[in-house]
Amino acid sequence: METADDKAPLKTGIGRWRPAGQWALLLVVSVVLAGLLELTGIPAALLMGPMVAGALCGINGATIRLPRPLYYCAQALIGTMIAESISPGILGNLLANAPLFLAIIGSVIAMSTLSGYAISRLGILPGTTAIWGSSAGAATTMLVMSDAYGADTRLVAFMQYLRVVFVAAAASLVARYWAGIDGTGPAIVWFGPIDPISFGETLAVAAIAGFLGKKLRVPAGIFLFPFLIGAALSMSGLIVIHIPEWLLAISYALLGWNIGLGFTRPIITHVGRALLPTVISILVLIGFSGVLAYILTRTLGIDPLTAYLATSPGGMDSIAIIAASSNVDIAFVMSLQTARLLLIMAIGPSLARFVAARTGAKPLP
Repeated sequence: METADDKAPLKTGIGRWRPAGQWALLLVVSVVLAGLLELTGIPAALLMGPMVAGALCGINGATIRLPRPLYYCAQALIGTMIAESISPGILGNLLANAPLFLAIIGSVIAMSTLSGYAISRLGILPGTTAIWGSSAGAATTMLVMSDAYGADTRLVAFMQYLRVVFVAAAASLVARYWAGIDGTGPAIVWFGPIDPISFGETLAVAAIAGFLGKKLRVPAGIFLFPFLIGAALSMSGLIVIHIPEWLLAISYALLGWNIGLGFTRPIITHVGRALLPTVISILVLIGFSGVLAYILTRTLGIDPLTAYLATSPGGMDSIAIIAASSNVDIAFVMSLQTARLLLIMAIGPSLARFVAARTGAKPLP
């Protein structure tokens, strides 16, 4: 009779190590890579280093996974941190440029949907997997709906995570080598003085708003609610947001580990021949976003890096970290990213369902 142990995947590589040893290795590799990236001046090195380290460990058999509560805490803190940079003019900026913003966001959504449809029709991925995996946002919602349509949820999750990695890496490289932003910047004061009142208020906003986002089951709500509520409270002068650098670094690392550890050898093997077409579709989408960024620079006169980060498809929390590490208009970046997420939440599932139906797929009973 087959037991649960028989069904368990065979542990290989560092997966044979004890969890404590795997975490120690992940921490050491993360510190080394983050330090090297800092030396090269790559923005958001504290995110990219742990992300790459997590992927290296995952592909080499690591069995550790980031506990969900820690991931949620990191998202909430990062969202609250970004809220500090939002100016009162963000709403006016959104309304004044609403037609252009909608056209930009609609173009990104249309391109990602077309990419998924093409991969699906060519039979590169089974069923409607490519349609759900190519959606530019609301990853959790797409995973749930893809399962209802009988799609391979492992491939959908892989496509979503792979796009986040490519987008984050591309944005960091653009910031460093195209816009000339040096991520090293001034020396970081890791353990500076902490205002207990401001710090307490900040933690309270992050905890309460993040809980609301989780409880209401809003896509990316654990990041989005602290960002929006924190921005409202900060702009009104009711609180002063303060998060020490050491806590931000931990949050960045946790986010990077959560993304990186999702890349395992079985998943890479499972993807097989679909890996190259998936990478090509992501690169096409990133290039298309670059064209949209150029349009923004020509029409609104904003700097190229701000425009590129604002139009980048997906990974809102990762883009927020890169924006915070660069000399850009964070309010503009986050206004367009937030608008994209809200529009995806509103029409993304219905659009993907409509396109899936065009391929002949029907939801499971």
